Amino acid sequence: MNLEDFAVKHCPPSIYYVPDFITIEEEAAILQAVDNTPKPRWTQLSNRRLINYGGVPHPKGMIAESIPTWLNYYVDCINHLNVYQDGKQANHVLVNEYLPGQGIMPHLDGPLFFPTITTISCGSHTILEYYDQIENKTADTSSSLTRQQTTKIFLEPRSLLIVKDDMYHRYLHSIGNLEYDLIDDEIANLSLVKNVNIGDILPRKTRISLTIRHVPKTSKMKIKLT
Repeated sequence: MNLEDFAVKHCPPSIYYVPDFITIEEEAAILQAVDNTPKPRWTQLSNRRLINYGGVPHPKGMIAESIPTWLNYYVDCINHLNVYQDGKQANHVLVNEYLPGQGIMPHLDGPLFFPTITTISCGSHTILEYYDQIENKTADTSSSLTRQQTTKIFLEPRSLLIVKDDMYHRYLHSIGNLEYDLIDDEIANLSLVKNVNIGDILPRKTRISLTIRHVPKTSKMKIKLT
């Protein structure tokens, strides 16, 4: 796979969008595995729930945990793309569950991770919104920050998103708390998306995302979870 064939052109560097990265059967297997996850393994947040696999990232270092066999297959798929520098390998997976109407506030992923993220989407589409933070200075030398939307990225089920460079370091990303999405001409990767047109209104379903990353600061000790 030549990733440059999947580069999103109409946005700051760098986003790559690969439709149909996994098959329908693989998507079904992921959804089944996530559905079978014991409830205590989940962390419940105010507007979604999540699972950390590989460990819980921490500024002092992540205590490594084994990643389940079913999930290691997709980690290997990402590692084969060589998206990390100097032979680095993915060692952490964040599983997020978004119900219709659930999203996430604008944020940066920060320095705990190598500055390239990869996300596989399952079950439903969503729209990622990216924002620049602009400093406004006033006559009394005080300043404030305002957010200006930079681009939108449409994520289909079974797609792969890769984000790096300024789009990782500088631009905040979010998902709106919506039950429906309107397709408009602000979506930068629309030419790479199948069977979706400007003006469509699409209902969201439950979405499972696998965000596969490299955590540089990790302990040598590894805990095996059963």
